[in-house]
Amino acid sequence: MGRSRSLPAALALRARIVLACEGSDKASTDVAKSLGIDRNTVNKWRTRYARDRISGLYDEPRPGRPRTVDDERVAELINKTLHTKPADGSTHWSTRGLASETGISKSTVARYLKVFQLKPHRVESFKLSTDPLFVEKR
Repeated sequence: MGRSRSLPAALALRARIVLACEGSDKASTDVAKSLGIDRNTVNKWRTRYARDRISGLYDEPRPGRPRTVDDERVAELINKTLHTKPADGSTHWSTRGLASETGISKSTVARYLKVFQLKPHRVESFKLSTDPLFVEKR
């Protein structure tokens, strides 16, 4: 973990701190000097590692506003986007249309569409023209 290039840098640093402390009985100030960080940082991660082992190196959940849209409503939004068409005859769902249909705010709908990489306004397949005057190009 300490040499990983794919893990977050903070997690790799925490692993290097623990490895530097684990190998010998170095003081926190010596480890902090060798890694170029503060002594309090070394103490924090040394203590967390001693208490929780590897899982202690990961970030703890932070406080914040609780979710207002539960998983069932998100699943309903996704299913409606992927498997139905609007009742007004439109060819695809708009953010405002999904918001009014599901009762979720339009900004939240837009955020979930972005998270799940859904783009109902973009067509992924070829459509044949229904125009009788359409000239096929070869």
